[in-house]
Amino acid sequence: MPVAVDERPTLRSQVLVVGAGPVGAILALELAHHGVACTVVERSVTAARHPGLDLLSGRGMELLRRLGLADLVRRHGVPADSAADLQWRRGLDDPPVLISHSAPFLDSAPSLDDGSVPVERQQRVSGTELARQLRAVLRGHPLVDLREGWTFTGLRAEAGGAVVNVIETRTGIRHAVQAQHVAGCDGAQSTVRRCLDVPMQPLGPAGQHCSVFFRSADPCLPAGERSLSTIIVGGLTTVSRSGGDTWVGHLPVPSDEPVTTDPVSMLRGRLGLGLEVPEILGVTQWDDSLAVATAYRSGPVYLVGEAAHRFHPVSDLADTSIGDAVDLGWKLAAVISGWGGPELLASYECERRPCALIDRELLTRELETRRRFNRLVTAGAGREFLAGVLRQETHFGSRLAGRYDTSPIIWYDDEAADPLRPTTTRPGGRAPAVRLRDGTHLFDRLGPALTLVDLTPGGAGRPLVDAANERGIPVTHLHLTDPAARAVWDRPLVLVRPDQHIAWRAGAPTGPTGPDRSAGSGGTAGGVGSADSFNPAGFAAAGGWHAVLDLVLGFRPAARRQDHVNA
Repeated sequence: MPVAVDERPTLRSQVLVVGAGPVGAILALELAHHGVACTVVERSVTAARHPGLDLLSGRGMELLRRLGLADLVRRHGVPADSAADLQWRRGLDDPPVLISHSAPFLDSAPSLDDGSVPVERQQRVSGTELARQLRAVLRGHPLVDLREGWTFTGLRAEAGGAVVNVIETRTGIRHAVQAQHVAGCDGAQSTVRRCLDVPMQPLGPAGQHCSVFFRSADPCLPAGERSLSTIIVGGLTTVSRSGGDTWVGHLPVPSDEPVTTDPVSMLRGRLGLGLEVPEILGVTQWDDSLAVATAYRSGPVYLVGEAAHRFHPVSDLADTSIGDAVDLGWKLAAVISGWGGPELLASYECERRPCALIDRELLTRELETRRRFNRLVTAGAGREFLAGVLRQETHFGSRLAGRYDTSPIIWYDDEAADPLRPTTTRPGGRAPAVRLRDGTHLFDRLGPALTLVDLTPGGAGRPLVDAANERGIPVTHLHLTDPAARAVWDRPLVLVRPDQHIAWRAGAPTGPTGPDRSAGSGGTAGGVGSADSFNPAGFAAAGGWHAVLDLVLGFRPAARRQDHVNA
């Protein structure tokens, strides 16, 4: 790590966030959600000139809903009735070989009530507009000290944290900030990552690409503010932006050729027709290496979002980065506030890096599908053959890895996954989302920190909550007798983390109608929460509950876990 200039710290902060883009803003607001103040430094004072259009899945929007941001994102996003499609073409003037339609961004599968459907629908939004609105929220938040026009230049680790050097762009004044923790949210070309000397690990050789942002009313391009299209043709991926006639074309560039200074000719050559002269808004270069940082942490410094994994613009899904910000945010808040132990922050990399690696594999498959399509078109393959090849592909887009299967802070049990019932309370997964009888969502009833969801008839989990609170660990007791929750949640006692992932569960397993689903589990046919299946008070008195809390909050390293659910 390069040694920064030895300057006496003029500012102090518990957490210094480098970068006020969407990831840095969400991290700062996650900290504030738990009552922890932070300082955010951002070199720019205006938003990016050439915006991308980010896709926030229902899961990503659920995480923002916790912070009160979902409605804000929707107000500034693509209208909910906008349909989207993916078109595969041999040429832009040739009919599509195959079209994959996506329904408008309305509530998906409303008839399903198995806990798998997100409480929020997916949303597309301009990356620039998202950054602008989130930055406005930061400016008005009392727990966020936002310093715009401050450029990060270096850091050095020292006992108890790090000293970070920044410079005011307008005045040239240099500052040294002493922080307990530093979060690098400064994007794919992260200066923080370079200071840490953490390499990016690509999946394979990098291919050079060029992105051309343009505006065109050419009749061959789908138009209309209510339609969002992605067209794959001639090795070019053309994606519509908000506004109806704004597009970006991503195309490969041979490594031995410089990027042309004539973007119009470049577009025409790839699209296979005489494209009406477009208005060029900008040109950028990038590579498709799909790289992931070899480490997400070095001492008190963390890499978050695109600073830790470079997927954009291959993928427009923002969920992986949002997940990073939320995960690190609640863990930093827990440690700073005293209810998180020394092992908790180490789990950030253990949980989030595997998610990036999994998502990278899915993106690689998507890229190869597009390359294969272009090769087949070049070879002269017919429309029917091309359509048949595409139909064999079951994956047209990335998805967020939804479980933590190897986390050191999850208390796993021995129950195997049930393929006929993918949404359960198995530790490591997202909790089942249920609309309750009064119309509210169970997720909206969860506390800001830990929540013990208690489905026992008499609220038998109260001794566990009291024991945690006596240790200074904030646990909300959510006692439910709602039939909708009892039909989906297959354990009577479930500990839910701030990010809505399940950390632990106990009690007799039951099926949707009440009877025990697994032989020898100690369950009864009496329904959820039989007193014979688990004794919370005895479990707490015997120390089992404290062992659970110690593990899921990082107060002790993961070790061999005894059977903690007593029949």
